[in-house]
Amino acid sequence: MAVPALAVAGGDALRKAPYPAWPTISGGDFERVRKVLETPGWGGSSPPVASFESLFAQYHDAAFGVAVSSGTMALELAMHALGIGKGDEVIVPAHSFIATATAVCRVGGVPVFVDIEADTYNIDPVRVAEGLSSATKAMIPVHFGGVMADMDRLGSVATDSGTVVIEDAAHAHGAEWFGTRAGGLGMIGTFSFQNSKAMTAGEGGIFITSDEGLAGKARSIADAGRLPDKGWFEHFEVGTNLRMTAMQAVLLGSQLERLQDQIRLRATNFGRFQRELEGVPGIDFQQAPPGATVQTRYIVPGRISESEFGTDRDRFVAAVQAEGVPVRPFYPHALYANPLFDRQPHRVLPCPVAEAGTRDSFWLPMNIFMGTRDDAADAARAMAKVHEAYKRSGSDKTNGSPAV
Repeated sequence: MAVPALAVAGGDALRKAPYPAWPTISGGDFERVRKVLETPGWGGSSPPVASFESLFAQYHDAAFGVAVSSGTMALELAMHALGIGKGDEVIVPAHSFIATATAVCRVGGVPVFVDIEADTYNIDPVRVAEGLSSATKAMIPVHFGGVMADMDRLGSVATDSGTVVIEDAAHAHGAEWFGTRAGGLGMIGTFSFQNSKAMTAGEGGIFITSDEGLAGKARSIADAGRLPDKGWFEHFEVGTNLRMTAMQAVLLGSQLERLQDQIRLRATNFGRFQRELEGVPGIDFQQAPPGATVQTRYIVPGRISESEFGTDRDRFVAAVQAEGVPVRPFYPHALYANPLFDRQPHRVLPCPVAEAGTRDSFWLPMNIFMGTRDDAADAARAMAKVHEAYKRSGSDKTNGSPAV
Protein backbone atom coordinates (compact mmCIF):
# COMPACT_ATOMS: atom_id res chain seq x y z
CA MET A 1 0.00 0.00 0.00
CA ALA A 2 1.41 3.37 -1.00
CA VAL A 3 2.24 5.84 1.74
CA PRO A 4 0.63 9.27 1.16
CA ALA A 5 3.13 11.93 0.19
CA LEU A 6 4.01 14.29 3.01
CA ALA A 7 2.66 17.82 2.75
CA VAL A 8 6.19 19.14 3.26
CA ALA A 9 7.13 17.29 0.05
CA GLY A 10 4.14 18.53 -1.96
CA GLY A 11 1.42 16.11 -0.84
CA ASP A 12 -1.93 16.92 0.73
CA ALA A 13 -1.97 17.99 4.36
CA LEU A 14 -3.66 15.56 6.70
CA ARG A 15 -5.49 18.38 8.47
CA LYS A 16 -6.75 21.59 6.89
CA ALA A 17 -9.00 22.95 9.64
CA PRO A 18 -7.40 25.13 12.32
CA TYR A 19 -7.30 23.98 15.92
CA PRO A 20 -9.48 25.79 18.48
CA ALA A 21 -8.40 29.35 19.17
CA TRP A 22 -7.14 30.47 22.56
CA PRO A 23 -8.07 32.43 24.65
CA THR A 24 -11.79 31.62 24.77
CA ILE A 25 -14.60 33.69 26.23
CA SER A 26 -18.07 32.95 27.52
CA GLY A 27 -21.16 35.11 27.26
CA GLY A 28 -20.90 35.90 30.94
CA ASP A 29 -17.47 37.47 30.48
CA PHE A 30 -18.94 40.47 28.68
CA GLU A 31 -21.46 41.01 31.47
CA ARG A 32 -18.80 40.82 34.19
CA VAL A 33 -16.59 43.35 32.44
CA ARG A 34 -19.57 45.62 31.77
CA LYS A 35 -20.44 45.66 35.48
CA VAL A 36 -16.90 46.75 36.32
CA LEU A 37 -17.01 49.48 33.70
CA GLU A 38 -20.19 50.84 35.28
CA THR A 39 -18.43 51.32 38.63
CA PRO A 40 -15.71 53.79 39.63
CA GLY A 41 -13.50 50.94 40.85
CA TRP A 42 -11.43 49.74 37.92
CA GLY A 43 -8.09 49.54 39.71
CA GLY A 44 -6.22 47.09 41.87
CA SER A 45 -7.76 48.18 45.16
CA SER A 46 -11.30 47.31 44.03
CA PRO A 47 -13.46 44.46 45.44
CA PRO A 48 -13.24 42.24 42.31
CA VAL A 49 -9.45 41.98 42.73
CA ALA A 50 -9.69 41.07 46.41
CA SER A 51 -12.39 38.51 45.63
CA PHE A 52 -10.31 36.86 42.92
CA GLU A 53 -7.21 36.77 45.13
CA SER A 54 -9.12 34.92 47.82
CA LEU A 55 -10.85 32.48 45.47
CA PHE A 56 -7.69 31.60 43.55
CA ALA A 57 -5.57 31.13 46.66
CA GLN A 58 -8.17 28.93 48.33
CA TYR A 59 -8.59 26.84 45.18
CA HIS A 60 -4.84 26.24 45.20
CA ASP A 61 -4.68 25.29 48.89
CA ALA A 62 -3.18 28.53 50.14
CA ALA A 63 -4.51 31.09 52.59
CA PHE A 64 -3.49 34.34 50.89
CA GLY A 65 -3.18 35.69 47.36
CA VAL A 66 -1.64 38.88 45.97
CA ALA A 67 -2.67 39.54 42.37
CA VAL A 68 0.00 41.28 40.28
CA SER A 69 0.72 42.48 36.77
CA SER A 70 2.50 39.35 35.48
CA GLY A 71 3.92 35.98 36.42
CA THR A 72 7.38 37.49 36.05
CA MET A 73 6.51 40.09 38.69
CA ALA A 74 5.05 37.40 40.94
CA LEU A 75 8.45 35.66 40.93
CA GLU A 76 10.29 38.92 41.63
CA LEU A 77 7.84 39.68 44.42
CA ALA A 78 8.66 36.30 45.96
CA MET A 79 12.35 37.23 45.97
CA HIS A 80 11.66 40.57 47.66
CA ALA A 81 9.24 39.11 50.21
CA LEU A 82 11.81 36.50 51.24
CA GLY A 83 14.59 39.05 51.48
CA ILE A 84 16.74 37.31 48.88
CA GLY A 85 19.53 39.66 47.84
CA LYS A 86 23.13 40.11 46.79
CA GLY A 87 25.08 36.87 46.63
CA ASP A 88 22.19 34.63 47.71
CA GLU A 89 21.89 31.52 45.56
CA VAL A 90 18.61 30.17 44.21
CA ILE A 91 18.49 26.81 42.42
CA VAL A 92 16.54 26.82 39.16
CA PRO A 93 16.02 24.34 36.31
CA ALA A 94 18.12 24.64 33.17
CA HIS A 95 14.92 24.85 31.08
CA SER A 96 12.12 27.32 31.76
CA PHE A 97 11.05 30.78 30.67
CA ILE A 98 13.81 33.27 31.39
CA ALA A 99 11.91 34.93 34.27
CA THR A 100 12.55 31.90 36.52
CA ALA A 101 16.21 32.91 36.49
CA THR A 102 16.09 36.68 35.99
CA ALA A 103 13.80 37.14 39.00
CA VAL A 104 16.80 35.99 41.03
CA CYS A 105 19.24 38.22 39.15
CA ARG A 106 17.10 41.32 39.53
CA VAL A 107 17.42 41.27 43.32
CA GLY A 108 21.18 40.66 43.15
CA GLY A 109 20.93 36.92 43.66
CA VAL A 110 22.79 34.15 41.85
CA PRO A 111 20.79 31.58 39.87
CA VAL A 112 22.24 28.07 40.08
CA PHE A 113 21.24 26.04 37.03
CA VAL A 114 20.72 22.30 37.47
CA ASP A 115 19.57 19.57 35.13
CA ILE A 116 16.09 18.29 34.48
CA GLU A 117 14.78 14.72 34.49
CA ALA A 118 14.63 13.08 31.06
CA ASP A 119 11.16 11.62 31.57
CA THR A 120 9.33 14.45 33.36
CA TYR A 121 11.14 17.51 31.97
CA ASN A 122 11.06 18.82 35.55
CA ILE A 123 13.95 19.81 37.81
CA ASP A 124 15.88 16.76 39.05
CA PRO A 125 15.85 16.52 42.88
CA VAL A 126 19.19 14.68 42.83
CA ARG A 127 20.78 17.56 40.95
CA VAL A 128 19.14 20.09 43.27
CA ALA A 129 20.86 18.42 46.23
CA GLU A 130 24.17 18.55 44.35
CA GLY A 131 23.68 22.26 43.71
CA LEU A 132 23.32 23.24 47.36
CA SER A 133 25.93 25.48 48.96
CA SER A 134 26.25 27.60 52.07
CA ALA A 135 24.80 30.48 50.02
CA THR A 136 21.64 28.63 48.93
CA LYS A 137 18.45 30.33 50.11
CA ALA A 138 15.74 28.87 47.86
CA MET A 139 14.85 26.56 44.98
CA ILE A 140 12.32 27.19 42.22
CA PRO A 141 10.80 24.01 40.80
CA VAL A 142 8.84 24.69 37.61
CA HIS A 143 5.86 22.39 37.01
CA PHE A 144 6.71 22.08 33.33
CA GLY A 145 3.78 21.67 30.96
CA GLY A 146 1.41 21.34 33.91
CA VAL A 147 2.97 18.13 35.26
CA MET A 148 4.11 18.73 38.81
CA ALA A 149 7.71 18.29 39.84
CA ASP A 150 8.42 15.66 42.50
CA MET A 151 7.41 17.74 45.49
CA ASP A 152 8.05 14.96 48.01
CA ARG A 153 11.70 14.54 47.05
CA LEU A 154 12.22 18.27 46.62
CA GLY A 155 10.54 18.89 49.96
CA SER A 156 12.93 16.47 51.63
CA VAL A 157 15.93 18.27 50.14
CA ALA A 158 14.50 21.61 51.24
CA THR A 159 13.82 20.44 54.79
CA ASP A 160 17.24 18.87 55.20
CA SER A 161 19.01 21.97 53.91
CA GLY A 162 16.79 24.71 55.31
CA THR A 163 15.97 25.89 51.80
CA VAL A 164 12.73 27.65 50.85
CA VAL A 165 10.62 26.18 48.03
CA ILE A 166 9.05 28.65 45.58
CA GLU A 167 6.76 26.88 43.11
CA ASP A 168 6.78 28.39 39.63
CA ALA A 169 3.34 27.20 38.60
CA ALA A 170 2.99 29.31 35.45
CA HIS A 171 2.03 26.14 33.54
CA ALA A 172 0.13 24.43 36.32
CA HIS A 173 -3.18 26.12 37.15
CA GLY A 174 -5.20 23.38 38.85
CA ALA A 175 -2.48 20.71 38.79
CA GLU A 176 -2.26 18.44 41.83
CA TRP A 177 0.34 16.55 43.83
CA PHE A 178 -1.37 13.75 45.80
CA GLY A 179 -4.48 15.93 46.06
CA THR A 180 -2.82 19.24 46.95
CA ARG A 181 -2.91 21.81 44.21
CA ALA A 182 0.09 23.54 42.67
CA GLY A 183 1.33 26.52 44.61
CA GLY A 184 0.06 25.17 47.91
CA LEU A 185 3.02 22.94 48.73
CA GLY A 186 5.92 25.38 48.79
CA MET A 187 6.37 28.43 50.97
CA ILE A 188 5.25 30.52 47.98
CA GLY A 189 3.55 29.71 44.68
CA THR A 190 3.53 31.96 41.63
CA PHE A 191 1.28 31.81 38.57
CA SER A 192 1.12 33.58 35.22
CA PHE A 193 -1.99 34.78 33.38
CA GLN A 194 -0.13 35.73 30.19
CA ASN A 195 -2.06 35.40 26.93
CA SER A 196 -1.18 31.78 26.15
CA LYS A 197 -1.65 30.41 29.67
CA ALA A 198 -4.45 28.04 30.73
CA MET A 199 -5.98 30.96 32.65
CA THR A 200 -5.44 34.35 31.07
CA ALA A 201 -6.43 37.99 31.18
CA GLY A 202 -3.94 38.89 28.45
CA GLU A 203 -1.39 39.56 31.18
CA GLY A 204 -1.30 39.17 34.94
CA GLY A 205 0.00 36.94 37.70
CA ILE A 206 -0.51 36.00 41.32
CA PHE A 207 1.62 35.26 44.40
CA ILE A 208 0.09 32.80 46.89
CA THR A 209 1.20 31.64 50.32
CA SER A 210 -0.16 30.41 53.62
CA ASP A 211 2.35 32.49 55.59
CA GLU A 212 0.54 35.60 56.83
CA GLY A 213 3.74 37.58 57.34
CA LEU A 214 5.01 36.88 53.81
CA ALA A 215 1.60 37.71 52.38
CA GLY A 216 1.52 41.04 54.21
CA LYS A 217 5.00 41.99 53.08
CA ALA A 218 4.27 40.99 49.48
CA ARG A 219 1.04 42.96 49.45
CA SER A 220 2.81 46.04 50.78
CA ILE A 221 5.62 45.82 48.22
CA ALA A 222 3.11 45.34 45.39
CA ASP A 223 1.10 48.37 46.57
CA ALA A 224 3.85 51.00 46.75
CA GLY A 225 4.82 50.08 50.31
CA ARG A 226 1.42 50.82 51.83
CA LEU A 227 -0.19 48.96 54.74
CA PRO A 228 -3.92 48.13 54.80
CA ASP A 229 -4.76 50.14 57.93
CA LYS A 230 -2.62 53.17 57.11
CA GLY A 231 -3.04 56.21 54.89
CA TRP A 232 -2.75 56.28 51.10
CA PHE A 233 0.33 58.51 51.30
CA GLU A 234 2.08 56.52 54.03
CA HIS A 235 4.67 54.02 52.80
CA PHE A 236 6.50 51.42 54.89
CA GLU A 237 8.40 49.33 52.29
CA VAL A 238 10.45 50.20 49.23
CA GLY A 239 7.56 49.12 47.07
CA THR A 240 6.25 49.52 43.57
CA ASN A 241 2.93 49.25 41.73
CA LEU A 242 2.26 45.69 40.63
CA ARG A 243 -1.52 45.82 40.97
CA MET A 244 -3.93 43.91 38.72
CA THR A 245 -6.99 45.68 37.29
CA ALA A 246 -10.59 44.82 38.15
CA MET A 247 -11.33 43.90 34.51
CA GLN A 248 -8.56 41.33 34.58
CA ALA A 249 -9.80 39.95 37.89
CA VAL A 250 -13.36 39.34 36.73
CA LEU A 251 -12.17 37.64 33.54
CA LEU A 252 -9.90 35.39 35.59
CA GLY A 253 -12.69 34.60 38.04
CA SER A 254 -14.79 33.39 35.13
CA GLN A 255 -11.93 31.26 33.84
CA LEU A 256 -11.35 29.75 37.26
CA GLU A 257 -14.93 28.49 37.14
CA ARG A 258 -14.21 26.73 33.83
CA LEU A 259 -10.75 25.45 34.70
CA GLN A 260 -11.63 21.97 35.98
CA ASP A 261 -13.80 21.16 32.97
CA GLN A 262 -11.03 22.30 30.63
CA ILE A 263 -8.43 20.19 32.46
CA ARG A 264 -10.71 17.14 32.13
CA LEU A 265 -11.22 17.86 28.43
CA ARG A 266 -7.50 18.06 27.79
CA ALA A 267 -6.91 14.86 29.75
CA THR A 268 -9.55 12.99 27.75
CA ASN A 269 -8.23 14.22 24.43
CA PHE A 270 -4.62 13.55 25.40
CA GLY A 271 -5.62 9.97 26.16
CA ARG A 272 -7.15 9.66 22.68
CA PHE A 273 -3.96 11.12 21.20
CA GLN A 274 -1.81 8.57 23.04
CA ARG A 275 -3.95 5.63 21.92
CA GLU A 276 -3.79 6.75 18.30
CA LEU A 277 0.01 6.92 18.46
CA GLU A 278 0.52 3.48 20.01
CA GLY A 279 3.05 1.39 18.12
CA VAL A 280 4.88 4.35 16.56
CA PRO A 281 8.52 3.96 17.64
CA GLY A 282 11.04 6.64 18.49
CA ILE A 283 8.67 9.23 19.93
CA ASP A 284 8.26 9.64 23.69
CA PHE A 285 6.17 12.11 25.64
CA GLN A 286 6.49 13.65 29.09
CA GLN A 287 5.81 11.22 31.93
CA ALA A 288 4.16 12.22 35.20
CA PRO A 289 5.63 11.04 38.51
CA PRO A 290 3.17 9.02 40.65
CA GLY A 291 2.32 11.99 42.86
CA ALA A 292 1.26 14.19 39.93
CA THR A 293 -2.34 13.06 40.18
CA VAL A 294 -3.82 15.87 38.06
CA GLN A 295 -1.86 17.09 35.03
CA THR A 296 -3.05 20.19 33.24
CA ARG A 297 -1.32 19.52 29.89
CA TYR A 298 -0.76 23.21 29.24
CA ILE A 299 1.88 22.06 26.79
CA VAL A 300 2.95 18.49 26.06
CA PRO A 301 6.69 18.05 25.54
CA GLY A 302 8.17 15.06 23.79
CA ARG A 303 11.35 13.87 22.14
CA ILE A 304 12.36 12.16 18.93
CA SER A 305 14.88 9.36 18.63
CA GLU A 306 16.21 9.83 15.10
CA SER A 307 17.41 6.24 14.78
CA GLU A 308 14.03 4.79 15.75
CA PHE A 309 11.60 7.33 14.32
CA GLY A 310 13.38 7.75 11.01
CA THR A 311 14.24 11.44 11.01
CA ASP A 312 15.54 14.12 13.33
CA ARG A 313 13.59 16.59 15.47
CA ASP A 314 13.81 19.54 13.10
CA ARG A 315 12.57 17.61 10.06
CA PHE A 316 9.88 16.02 12.20
CA VAL A 317 8.65 19.45 13.32
CA ALA A 318 8.65 20.84 9.78
CA ALA A 319 6.80 17.82 8.42
CA VAL A 320 4.16 17.72 11.17
CA GLN A 321 3.57 21.47 10.89
CA ALA A 322 3.02 21.05 7.16
CA GLU A 323 0.37 18.42 7.95
CA GLY A 324 -1.59 21.11 9.83
CA VAL A 325 -0.51 20.43 13.42
CA PRO A 326 1.12 23.35 15.32
CA VAL A 327 3.99 21.45 16.94
CA ARG A 328 6.94 23.57 18.05
CA PRO A 329 10.63 22.80 18.61
CA PHE A 330 11.82 22.89 22.22
CA TYR A 331 13.85 25.78 23.64
CA PRO A 332 16.81 26.57 21.34
CA HIS A 333 19.25 26.52 24.27
CA ALA A 334 19.38 26.10 28.02
CA LEU A 335 18.67 29.21 30.09
CA TYR A 336 22.30 29.71 31.04
CA ALA A 337 23.28 29.95 27.35
CA ASN A 338 21.43 33.24 26.98
CA PRO A 339 23.83 36.15 26.27
CA LEU A 340 22.84 37.98 29.45
CA PHE A 341 24.72 35.38 31.49
CA ASP A 342 27.98 36.40 29.83
CA ARG A 343 27.97 39.26 32.36
CA GLN A 344 25.56 38.07 35.06
CA PRO A 345 26.75 36.09 38.11
CA HIS A 346 25.47 32.53 37.99
CA ARG A 347 26.53 28.95 38.55
CA VAL A 348 25.94 25.96 36.27
CA LEU A 349 26.07 22.28 37.11
CA PRO A 350 26.42 19.75 34.27
CA CYS A 351 23.11 19.60 32.41
CA PRO A 352 23.37 16.84 29.77
CA VAL A 353 19.63 16.11 29.73
CA ALA A 354 18.74 19.76 29.22
CA GLU A 355 21.38 20.10 26.50
CA ALA A 356 20.01 17.04 24.67
CA GLY A 357 16.50 18.50 24.88
CA THR A 358 17.52 21.47 22.75
CA ARG A 359 18.30 19.01 19.95
CA ASP A 360 15.71 16.24 20.25
CA SER A 361 12.65 17.70 21.98
CA PHE A 362 9.49 19.53 20.91
CA TRP A 363 6.13 20.41 22.38
CA LEU A 364 2.46 20.48 21.48
CA PRO A 365 0.35 23.48 22.57
CA MET A 366 -2.76 22.89 24.64
CA ASN A 367 -5.23 23.99 21.96
CA ILE A 368 -4.59 20.68 20.17
CA PHE A 369 -6.39 19.10 23.14
CA MET A 370 -9.10 21.76 23.56
CA GLY A 371 -11.38 20.56 20.77
CA THR A 372 -12.73 17.11 19.97
CA ARG A 373 -11.12 13.71 20.36
CA ASP A 374 -10.73 13.58 16.59
CA ASP A 375 -8.85 16.88 16.66
CA ALA A 376 -6.36 15.32 19.08
CA ALA A 377 -6.23 12.11 17.04
CA ASP A 378 -5.32 14.13 13.95
CA ALA A 379 -2.12 15.26 15.66
CA ALA A 380 -1.18 11.64 16.30
CA ARG A 381 -2.12 10.60 12.78
CA ALA A 382 0.09 13.34 11.36
CA MET A 383 3.04 12.08 13.42
CA ALA A 384 2.38 8.49 12.37
CA LYS A 385 2.20 9.60 8.73
CA VAL A 386 5.57 11.34 9.02
CA HIS A 387 7.14 8.29 10.66
CA GLU A 388 5.77 5.95 8.01
CA ALA A 389 7.02 8.14 5.18
CA TYR A 390 10.55 8.37 6.56
CA LYS A 391 10.59 4.70 7.48
CA ARG A 392 9.65 3.74 3.89
CA SER A 393 12.28 6.08 2.51
CA GLY A 394 15.06 4.30 4.40
CA SER A 395 17.59 7.03 5.18
CA ASP A 396 16.83 10.72 4.93
CA LYS A 397 20.40 11.79 5.53
CA THR A 398 21.25 12.37 1.86
CA ASN A 399 18.68 14.97 0.86
CA GLY A 400 16.37 15.50 3.84
CA SER A 401 13.24 14.38 1.98
CA PRO A 402 11.32 11.11 2.24
CA ALA A 403 11.16 9.13 -0.96
CA VAL A 404 7.37 9.13 -1.35
